Amino acid sequence: MQRFNFAAGPGAVPREILEQARDEMLDWHGTGMSVLEMPFTGPAFGKILAAAGNDLRHLLGIPPSHRTLLLQGGAYAHFALVPMNLLRGRGTADYVETGHWSRRAITEARRYCQVNVAASSAMSGFDRVPPLTQWHLDTEAAYCHITTNETAEGVQFHWTPDSGETPLVADMTSDFLSRPVDVAQYGLIYASAQKNVGPAGLTVVIVREDLLGHPLANTPTVFDYGGQADSDSKVNTPPTYSIYVAGLVFQWLRRQGGLVEMARRARSRSARVYAAIDGSGGFYRCSIEHPDRSIVNVCFHLADETLERTFLEQADSQGLLNLKGHPVHGGLRASLYNAMTEEGVDGLVAFMEEFRRRWG
Repeated sequence: MQRFNFAAGPGAVPREILEQARDEMLDWHGTGMSVLEMPFTGPAFGKILAAAGNDLRHLLGIPPSHRTLLLQGGAYAHFALVPMNLLRGRGTADYVETGHWSRRAITEARRYCQVNVAASSAMSGFDRVPPLTQWHLDTEAAYCHITTNETAEGVQFHWTPDSGETPLVADMTSDFLSRPVDVAQYGLIYASAQKNVGPAGLTVVIVREDLLGHPLANTPTVFDYGGQADSDSKVNTPPTYSIYVAGLVFQWLRRQGGLVEMARRARSRSARVYAAIDGSGGFYRCSIEHPDRSIVNVCFHLADETLERTFLEQADSQGLLNLKGHPVHGGLRASLYNAMTEEGVDGLVAFMEEFRRRWG
């Protein structure tokens, strides 16, 4: 039986990447070493690191004004590292609250500065992105932070806010490399790898160079973005194997047609699942406003929530894995990252329709 992984993270990795990593596990390109045991300062890993960086710059069209860092910590660590590096002597930062993960980022940032919640959709249950007309930005803020895709609620920015002269900062963890992005519009982008890029343990940071070099006085050396930029992400031992797999994924994305093609596939996949929800006569329900629905995390409930356990058990028995919703919100969630295949979506939609006919 074929199995399809709908996990929100770590998410599925393209099969051919897993096979390549398997084949190269014991001896990478005739070096006599596994990537797992390579010195991170040696020439072999230097080639891996350089290729990954070059392919990432090509995929996103990263301009010369921005540096790319391949670091550790996960996005959660960077909730703290962003204010530690970007306050630059200011005491306030703007945050837009759109769900669980932006709320976590706000909580962490409050350890280091005054947070101005410039806009929030909390009152409507995080069912939308607040329109820019409702934002109240602080002109003295060091930066403006958004979470481009909320994995717990299934809410996504489909537009880039204009924060004026204030640098725009984005946690893009769950929709990173699923669509083109104009990097020049952002002061800093950060994203954990375990959704669309590869295994957990790697965080990509793309930062405008003029924002570097002014960390808080007590910032540890390994968490200083400027120091990491100066040392090519090697102040300390980088997550070597995660970078290696990420590099394979970057190559795969280029072979598939790049981020324009990834966006087309993501829209097609999610549209089919949303159609099954919206066409179910109320059996399934998604509370997210249509314009702000995520194309990578489809979150929904059954009208009769007592059936959700049965749904998950039967889905699992048919090879449709990890469809349980985030613990904060419950329900169901289909994560449709770049590695998800058309066959996986076919199987999910067919199962949803059959389950509705049987239990509806």
